[in-house]
Amino acid sequence: MTRPPTAVQQRLIEAADPVTGRLKGTDAQLAALVKRGLAFRHPRPPHDHFLTPAGHRIRETPAEQKPAAAPAPADSGVFAARVGGEESADGGPARLREVRGAWQGLLELRRMTNPGGAMDRPCGWERTHLVRAAALALEAAGHRPATGEQAEGYRVRATPQPEAVAVHEPHLPALRACAATLEEAGWQVSEHMEPRVRQRYVLASPRRG
Repeated sequence: MTRPPTAVQQRLIEAADPVTGRLKGTDAQLAALVKRGLAFRHPRPPHDHFLTPAGHRIRETPAEQKPAAAPAPADSGVFAARVGGEESADGGPARLREVRGAWQGLLELRRMTNPGGAMDRPCGWERTHLVRAAALALEAAGHRPATGEQAEGYRVRATPQPEAVAVHEPHLPALRACAATLEEAGWQVSEHMEPRVRQRYVLASPRRG
C-alpha cells in the first residue's frame, strides 16, 4: 500500500492553486513531493512545481464529501481565472504573469494526462472544471472579462447541458473572437441566439479527439 503523505505534504497539496495545481513550499518540501510522484518541476523558468495527476487525486478526494467551494476572490492570494462579473479586474503586469503561468501549467497538465501527451485538446481537469477552464483560456489570450454590472466583456457561465459552457459578450465581433480563442484551445464552439433578449452567445465544450 502506498504510504499516505505527511501532514505537511497534505497541507501543501491542499493549498495548491485550484486551477493549475501550482505548489508553494521550501525546496526540500517540493523535492519530497516530486520524489513521491505527487508533483513535478516545470522544465522552463521559473521552474515552478505542479501537482501530478496522483497529487490532484489526493487533493480532490476529501472535496467529494463537501460542497464545491466558490471561486476564490481576487484578493485571497489564490489564483482564480476571471469568469466575468467580478467586482474588479486588475490587468496589471502581476496579473498577466499569473495568468500566463496558469495557462502554461494547464498545458503541462494536458501533456501529462492526455493520451499521447496531446496538448491541443482539454484534459480531464478541464472537463470537471468547465467554467474555470474556459475562462482561463480566454483571459490568457487577452480577452477582457466583464466587471460588476458592466455589460462589456465576456462572461462564462455553466449550462444545463453536459460538458458545455455559455460565453456571453454583448459585442458580436468580440464574442466571435472569444469563440475563435476557445476553438484554438481545443474546444468545440457553436453560436446561438437567446430568443428572449435576441442576443447571440457561444456554447463551448471540450473536444475529445
